[in-house]
Amino acid sequence: MKLEEALITFYRRMRPKKYGWFGNYNNWQEALSQCGGYNAGEILERVKSATLKVKSGEAVYERDAVLFDHIEYSWPLVSALLKIGMQNNRQIKVIDFGGSLGSSYFQNRQFLKEFDLVEWNVIEQENYVECGQQFIQDHELKFFKTVEECIANKGLPHLLLLSCTLPYIEKPYELLEYLTAKGIPYFMIDNTIFNNNGKDRLMIQKVDPAIYPASYPCWILDYEKVQDIVKTRYQVNFEHINDNKIELDGKFVNYKGFLAELK
Repeated sequence: MKLEEALITFYRRMRPKKYGWFGNYNNWQEALSQCGGYNAGEILERVKSATLKVKSGEAVYERDAVLFDHIEYSWPLVSALLKIGMQNNRQIKVIDFGGSLGSSYFQNRQFLKEFDLVEWNVIEQENYVECGQQFIQDHELKFFKTVEECIANKGLPHLLLLSCTLPYIEKPYELLEYLTAKGIPYFMIDNTIFNNNGKDRLMIQKVDPAIYPASYPCWILDYEKVQDIVKTRYQVNFEHINDNKIELDGKFVNYKGFLAELK
């Protein structure tokens, strides 16, 4: 462990944290009953306000409604986009499942300029889709409520992206089965926290109110189990570790992911 991480861990043990990941719950409903949710209108308004500032150029980057003065890239995602786009005649078509109001699209706009055609399609909750369609979308970025609606309108994409999405799905393995059966050429999980001890763990994530007031269930999924489901139809091209990390049970755990190609 690095000295900085060791000092942070020591400090937090001396002063218990109020925000972060807590507990070990038996089922989603049990955890949900202890939470404030993610669908609150206040959260959406904060995300909308931050995203509009990025879209207009007033801010550089947004993540979870927080504005940054520099872009924090996921370089594995950048690499995947460039690889897939160049394989498809300088075209890139993406389904971004759980993509908020287009955070990953705006994050990677600089690299998407390399392509002759960009179609970035976000699948989200109904209130996010309605907000995105009214205030955010343009000729490249679109919002849909379901994968079926998106494919019916835009055709099959080149890449299905799940960026920090699986932990917040009530039945993540059912979602994986459903999405991997669509026959999309590439499938990527990015910037996601996993459990490496051979089992799933259901926790509650409590968000610092400085970001927005919320708490919600969060799966720390078994990495190998997730990969096993994907590997029934895909072969893994590369695995990666992201820069983001959380503190879990006194230890720092990195986010990670992988890119897989249809067999």
